[in-house]
Amino acid sequence: MAKVGKRYQEAVKTFDRTGYFEPLEALTLVKANAKAKFDETIEVAFKLGIDTRHADQQIRGALVLPNGTGKTRSVLVFAKGDKAKEAEAAGADFVGAEDMIAKIDQGWFGFDVVVATPDMMGMVGRLGRVLGPKGLMPNPKTGTVTPDVTRAIKEIKAGKIEYRAEKAGIIHAPIGKASFSAEQLLENYRTLGETIAKAKPAAAKGQYIRSITVSSTMGPGVRINPLKAL
Repeated sequence: MAKVGKRYQEAVKTFDRTGYFEPLEALTLVKANAKAKFDETIEVAFKLGIDTRHADQQIRGALVLPNGTGKTRSVLVFAKGDKAKEAEAAGADFVGAEDMIAKIDQGWFGFDVVVATPDMMGMVGRLGRVLGPKGLMPNPKTGTVTPDVTRAIKEIKAGKIEYRAEKAGIIHAPIGKASFSAEQLLENYRTLGETIAKAKPAAAKGQYIRSITVSSTMGPGVRINPLKAL
């Protein structure tokens, strides 16, 4: 940990942590400071002026990043019959029904995303206690409960991400890897930012986007001017 700490401290000296930067500047700085021995994930955090205690101010959704996430995600599909065959043909990593539920009950979590056809949700719902805390429960709002399993799988494989405002009104989401160009990261960032901007609840008061910070897995956060966010 000492080595990581030293690298972090050196990175902090390369820019003014109290200042605000244009999006491209900020992403360029984050890339420059992503010096770990692995391809660090670049993440953005939006602090929003919402009160998630109210149902009409909760924000949740999904979108496909134009340049993907840089990570290949494995997909588990709960489906039967023709839909199971369709899921297999579309590239699902795992397809099943009762057999997959039994494996998960035994502690198996060898997948990143779960998709289910609507008719399977009565069965999948029993896994809520284990899938829910891990953020893996299929949901119609994020397109993971759908009869169109082909589309769902292809979007996930193409770089679909889910976003959700936490209790404090903060959305954390990945926008790529340190190996991406700054322009690729910027395009992903803007796509996410525009989606969040459009999701502004009518009940939200005052400034909606309060702060934005981008960072890499091991690097310091760089602040983007929320008034020039996109």
